[in-house]
Amino acid sequence: MNGTPQAPDPSPQPKTVLVTGATGYIGGRLVPRLLEAGHNVKVLVRTPAKIAGVPWLEQVDVVESSLDDGAALREALDGVDVLYYLVHSMATGSGFESKEKAMAETAATAAAAAGVGRIVYLGGLHPSNTELSTHMRSREAVGKVFLDSPVDAVVFQAGVVIGSGSASFEMIRHLSETLPVMPAPSWVRNKIEAIAVRDVLHYLLGAASLDGTIDRTFDIGSRQVLSYAGMMNEYAAEAGLPRRWVLALPVPAPKLAGLWVALVTPIPLSMSLPLVESLQHDAVSREHDVDSYIPQPEGGLTPYRRAVALALGKERDGQVETTWSSAGADADPLPSDPDWAGHRVYLDERTYTSTVDPQHVWTIIEGIGGRNGWYSLPLAWRVRGWLDKLTGGAGLLRGRRHPHLLAEGEVVDWWRAERIERGRLLRLRAEMRAPGRAWLELSVEPDGSGSRYRQRAIFFPKGLSGRLYWLAVLPFHSLIFPAMSRNITAAARDLQALESESAGRTP
Repeated sequence: MNGTPQAPDPSPQPKTVLVTGATGYIGGRLVPRLLEAGHNVKVLVRTPAKIAGVPWLEQVDVVESSLDDGAALREALDGVDVLYYLVHSMATGSGFESKEKAMAETAATAAAAAGVGRIVYLGGLHPSNTELSTHMRSREAVGKVFLDSPVDAVVFQAGVVIGSGSASFEMIRHLSETLPVMPAPSWVRNKIEAIAVRDVLHYLLGAASLDGTIDRTFDIGSRQVLSYAGMMNEYAAEAGLPRRWVLALPVPAPKLAGLWVALVTPIPLSMSLPLVESLQHDAVSREHDVDSYIPQPEGGLTPYRRAVALALGKERDGQVETTWSSAGADADPLPSDPDWAGHRVYLDERTYTSTVDPQHVWTIIEGIGGRNGWYSLPLAWRVRGWLDKLTGGAGLLRGRRHPHLLAEGEVVDWWRAERIERGRLLRLRAEMRAPGRAWLELSVEPDGSGSRYRQRAIFFPKGLSGRLYWLAVLPFHSLIFPAMSRNITAAARDLQALESESAGRTP
């Protein structure tokens, strides 16, 4: 049933909302905007540690559960007016679609039982009457579950989302910057209507305050239609790069293109394949009915090139709120040292004592990775990163959200920050492909008038292959880890000297 067009109340009453996917790219940006609008916010997360460092943590109610647990979800939805369903897995396999649909059905059933007023879902823009890719078909099916449920639903359908840290933007950016001439599959000519992430958030926020029954889909986009090749050239122009020559070949080749994207961009193969598959068809709005329900943002919708400029500016200024890699896969934390008893574990441990103040050593530790590098043999790190990429891993291209500040759960190249004791310890958990579990721990403590830097590489091998792997990488470790401990301390010493010099020049 379609509701009568009615704009959001200009002075809406605060709602109680539950956001799923708050650890993800869109959800992590929507939560603070909901709070700013005066809504009461709950977030449903499987792993609360992933949001331990977000600035809005103390302003929300955190529910630790998963969308597979209908009873827990029903309890979490008690008193909730609006459920934001912002979950979509990039998993693959024969059971992928049925699992996604089952999770949506569980959420819809729990929402109806709890008396939730509305479900808001963000799906994908796609053509009608054509065979869709697996992931686009799954998104359409999830939206239909909500539209067919007893609860009123608003289902937005968006195309390529452009914003600092978005997977689509990173894919365009790296392809454009890496390849001045690119032979490409025929789908680079397809028509694409992108949308700025700020406009997606505007529509999601507006949906909470709509009155009456809606229960329908809305196509949302910038109203500017380009080809994918055109988007790459618009990016190049905004970034000050020469024109990119994209040679469209008369073959679709989604799997080959997905592999190529995984190799030359930060996007892993598990994500690049569904992203490329979603580009096999035109993605253009078929209607603009949303204008009758939610007014456009002040100043109008954001044109594609303006969205690119904003994203580049955010990255340049270190103001990226969330990234596509924010969600990441759950993994067991590092067991405490006493728990290692009885288990095979390999260690590479280094210490370095210096006269440098611990605060300056910590500054270097917290800023490690990304453009700041790893302070030893960059070529060796790059080679290991490419080997990881070739086996479907994360590689070194993911970088980090902010050049100097780090929060628990954030990505640092092929690592993820598992634990931060500010000023003292940083523990990184590896997300590279390896036959075992690995961590890198960097810490500093006062030592007399100076500091003691400690560095531990920890590896729990899995079977014989894990033990052979450790032996194979020992030459790599013997080259990088001693130099790393010395160079981190040296960088801290240079930083201390620079600050002392600046203080001496201050009148």
